[in-house]
Amino acid sequence: MSNLVELSMYQISQLFLLPTLALIAALFLYAFWVLGEFIVLAQRRRSGKGRLLLNHFRQQPGLSDDQLDVFAHTLLENPRIASRVTPMLGLVATMIPMGPALKSLSDGNLADVSHNLTIAFSAVILALIAASITYWVVNVRRRWLAEEILEVHALRGVSA
Repeated sequence: MSNLVELSMYQISQLFLLPTLALIAALFLYAFWVLGEFIVLAQRRRSGKGRLLLNHFRQQPGLSDDQLDVFAHTLLENPRIASRVTPMLGLVATMIPMGPALKSLSDGNLADVSHNLTIAFSAVILALIAASITYWVVNVRRRWLAEEILEVHALRGVSA
């Protein structure tokens, strides 16, 4: 009975390798998309534009601090989730091929060991690169949004 449970768990885990690798590839591409948006936003900020929270406040001046905070969180939500989920997927994509790699090692099939380890380490490297990019972008953009909140407070102080 325990052998059946172990075999079932092994087979189920193997089903998740391709979807996990596809998600890592998508998040890797997304990280560079986020980086591109960040570069464009940074250039716009240098020219005095690109202040998303401030512009949102100017369009709707009656917004409360809580509404502005929710808007700021909305702006950062997807890259923040990507920065947190991607390393976990990298770990999953590292661990799934380890089972077959260890089995191949015990069978003396070094080619399969090499193949599975290549998948495992390539996946975790791409996941960590994607997570690093999105984490950095989220943190800099969080500071920008905090600066914009201070500008909103200053505008409210002038108009009050």
